[in-house]
Amino acid sequence: MSRTHLACVLLGLLACNAQADTTPPAPDALQPLLSTMDQRLYLSELVALTKWDSGKPIQDNAREAQVVANAKVEAAKRKLDPDDVADLMSAQIEASKLVQYGRLAQWQAAHRAPDTPRPDLNKEIRPKLDKLQDQLLKQYAAFLPYRKDPNCPQWLAKERSALIKDYLHGQAMIRATGELCIVGN
Repeated sequence: MSRTHLACVLLGLLACNAQADTTPPAPDALQPLLSTMDQRLYLSELVALTKWDSGKPIQDNAREAQVVANAKVEAAKRKLDPDDVADLMSAQIEASKLVQYGRLAQWQAAHRAPDTPRPDLNKEIRPKLDKLQDQLLKQYAAFLPYRKDPNCPQWLAKERSALIKDYLHGQAMIRATGELCIVGN
């Protein structure tokens, strides 16, 4: 096979692949929701730094239960399904812990954490997390009509991939968004 012929075959395959994606564009409501989840994961990095410094465990059952309970109360006020919102917030918590465990393991292997400023967990980080929770619920409500759309998983994969910074962050984003699409129900 000549180089010219091979190049034509490869270009043809590329053209077919480009034409094969017939997924309609993601709804406008998805990107802000993912961005807020991403911001929450960024704060998880800061939480990990405070846990590194304090030696406190990542697992905090009382705090996690409080966050989920508060989210359920807010869900009821906003006429959202409290159990769905509990699942959403539990996914955010699990994603956060994934980042924290991953970063702590990296820092333990390196025998040091980054030399960056440490905001106060209770006075600075948690109020920001609370504010993000409010945003997250508003954005989740806007995304609700699209959760059962058959294109939802493709939208999610494409939009999520644009936010991923590294492997650990990617895994955390997958966990944070794991319950967004309802397929086959």
